[in-house]
Amino acid sequence: MKIYVVGGAIRDEMLGLAVRDRDYVVVGATPEQMAAQGYRPVGKDFPVFLHPQTQEEYALARTERKTAAGYHGFQFFYAPDVTLEEDLARRDLTINAMAREVQPGGVLTGPVVDPFGGANDLRERVFRHVSEAFLEDPVRILRVARFAARFADFTVAPETMALMQSMVASGEVDALVPERVWQEVSRGLMEDKPSRMFAVLRECGALARVLPEVDSLFGVPQRADYHPEVDTGIHVMMVIDHAAAQGYALPVRFAALTHDLGKATTPEDVLPRHIGHEGRSVDLLKPLCERLRVPNECRDLALLVAREHGNVHRVMDMGAAALVRMLERSDALRKPARFAEALQACEADLRGRLNWENAPYPQAERLRVALTAARGVDAGAIARTITEAGAGNNAAEKIKEAVHRARVGAVEEALPAG
Repeated sequence: MKIYVVGGAIRDEMLGLAVRDRDYVVVGATPEQMAAQGYRPVGKDFPVFLHPQTQEEYALARTERKTAAGYHGFQFFYAPDVTLEEDLARRDLTINAMAREVQPGGVLTGPVVDPFGGANDLRERVFRHVSEAFLEDPVRILRVARFAARFADFTVAPETMALMQSMVASGEVDALVPERVWQEVSRGLMEDKPSRMFAVLRECGALARVLPEVDSLFGVPQRADYHPEVDTGIHVMMVIDHAAAQGYALPVRFAALTHDLGKATTPEDVLPRHIGHEGRSVDLLKPLCERLRVPNECRDLALLVAREHGNVHRVMDMGAAALVRMLERSDALRKPARFAEALQACEADLRGRLNWENAPYPQAERLRVALTAARGVDAGAIARTITEAGAGNNAAEKIKEAVHRARVGAVEEALPAG
């Protein structure tokens, strides 16, 4: 039998990038032979084995045949006579359909096996499908879009884009399950240029199917004095790219993506103003998160940013009482780390505008000062004082009011004069 490293590891090595992980394909072996060498079988759909020392996954060479809609609808065939080229032929893009033989100890040997021209497409910076079998798996649309976010200087081959568009038109993309959509979108958001993912999804028509709330933002105008880029969709793309450039975490990037959803539902007679869009954004965001089964950490931060980002932008005009109300409403005193991420998303919202990339954002510092001061109030001591004084049935309300007053006083004292 022969073992090959295939796919992304070969691609990234040829691009001079750090190899994140390796995928192994074994040609000319049976499950029994793998087990005899100490490999431990895992998985149900096709034979995958864990290496006895490294615990890395090794898959037997296989072919596949479409049997039903969606990315689960495949039947796999494996046997010792399945060739490496047959295995590579089922892969999505030519740049992911290359291999090199690997010797014991993990040493790569011999030339790159490249039956579909992946090396040339790497040089030309092109995403090109391997075969018409691309049509059979809607996840490949998401993967191409995600690769576009990672390799921002690549373009999608016209014939591949045509296939993707036909998959959307045929309804194949509608078979995507929510967990897989979130998995690919979240990974794309964590790439260097996430806006490229959405550009590709939009060009092929898939964005309107998987994230219609985001797709609807394109073409919606905003006030040019606050948004020189005007188009709301373009603004949101600039926001997520700014968040990516700062290295922000996934919850921040997801909040950046979804903070302005409500602008798509602004009545035309009100445009380009968007009065009350924050509340409408929350109303759209809740079902979106349920549909895609977004993790709680991402959902909760996104809802907070959608609701409060307009207020955060206006804090320079707020006094201590209003600031404390915002902090309490945002649960910032109990969850300061989450509030810090909310400020990152709001900063990205401001700077994700045409020629505003370096605009100052003193709002964040004002809120940080206010939060530090408010958290310095000893709520427990206040509660004990009121309880010992015999507050009666209204003790809880009196404690809440007294703590709030103390926080306002602390913030007033901490804020700069003027």
